Amino acid sequence: MSAVIADPAAVSGAVPFKRGKKKLLILVAGVLAVLLAGGGGTVWIMKKRAHAALEATAGEDGATAAEAAHAAARPDARTPPTYLPLDPFVINLADKESDRYAQIGITLEVESPMFADQMKGYMPAVRNAILMIIAHKTSKELLGRAGKEELADEIMRESVRPMGIEIAVPEPVTVAPVAPLVAASGAQDEAAPIEIKKVVVKRPGETVRNPVQHVHFSSFIIQ
Repeated sequence: MSAVIADPAAVSGAVPFKRGKKKLLILVAGVLAVLLAGGGGTVWIMKKRAHAALEATAGEDGATAAEAAHAAARPDARTPPTYLPLDPFVINLADKESDRYAQIGITLEVESPMFADQMKGYMPAVRNAILMIIAHKTSKELLGRAGKEELADEIMRESVRPMGIEIAVPEPVTVAPVAPLVAASGAQDEAAPIEIKKVVVKRPGETVRNPVQHVHFSSFIIQ
């Protein structure tokens, strides 16, 4: 009588190899799917963070550029301005009623020490240009603040002309007086006196930068 050999798998209760391999493949595929999903999410998060970082950097660069431009416009307190004091001017004014003269001390604020040294070589012509400006003024024009400011503007413009720097003259614009009002009764009211203001308008195309930045009066005496 021959002996019957039992199936080892049936005896031990083990899962057949093919079935276990199939489950293992399914498990590996699931793990890979999870890893890929997580990796995709991680990549998306990293891209989002990088984009936000780029936007923040661009904002900081824009702010930095604006701050740099603002800082360039401000004078540097550590570097004092360059001043060029001139000898005092004593000039007869253009008053016709009486003899009036002005004694004026002028200091030019220029853009650099180098330009101040260059301007000293033209000083006789510079002083002549300033003398011609003041000599055509009357005491009435120079006594008011507006007259002094206008004189400073003219000196800034004319003091660099001997050096070949041409600054355009602003064009004056006058405001016409308002017509008199007519009342409902038909009577015409007298027009109130209207001061004609002079508005300074720059000429188009003016791009020349004046190296004389300010005119300071150290003394201003009219007698």
